[in-house]
Amino acid sequence: MFRRISGLGCVLFICLLAATVAGLPGQALSKSKTSKPLERGEYLVRLGGCNDCHTPGYSQSNGTVPRDQWLTGVPVGFRGPWGTTYPVNLRYYMERYSEDEWVSIAKTLQTRPPMPWYDIQKVPEEDLRALYQLLRSLGPVGEPTPAYLPPDQEPATPFIVFVPQAPAAMK
Repeated sequence: MFRRISGLGCVLFICLLAATVAGLPGQALSKSKTSKPLERGEYLVRLGGCNDCHTPGYSQSNGTVPRDQWLTGVPVGFRGPWGTTYPVNLRYYMERYSEDEWVSIAKTLQTRPPMPWYDIQKVPEEDLRALYQLLRSLGPVGEPTPAYLPPDQEPATPFIVFVPQAPAAMK
């Protein structure tokens, strides 16, 4: 297994994902609502790319991980100038909060990269509630992911180096 994963491809993927989510205004999302909150939550998880980071093996399987295994966190860190962050087990995370607490948290959320917290803040309340309901319906499963590590601490897990590099011609 690789201890360190790096490369422009990973950075471009994360940037593309964040740009895609940022480019979807809440009103455009709201117009395509399904009638059931759980279906809406699943739609939003897929559209937002939540599984890409928070579900083990999702991208590698071309999105074929069964729904009951979604959003259980991944022990592969994202390491950059901020330190090392891990995609949280959202199913355990959501167990700590009521639906109203989650909506309040999401509207003021500020996390470390690569999580696009600034996009979560823009999600309409009805959609945040649908996400909450989906996660609670799946129930807690799996293990908590490793805690954040400051920049001066070396991760004991595999990690992706998430630091843009200038091309050699620009140095």
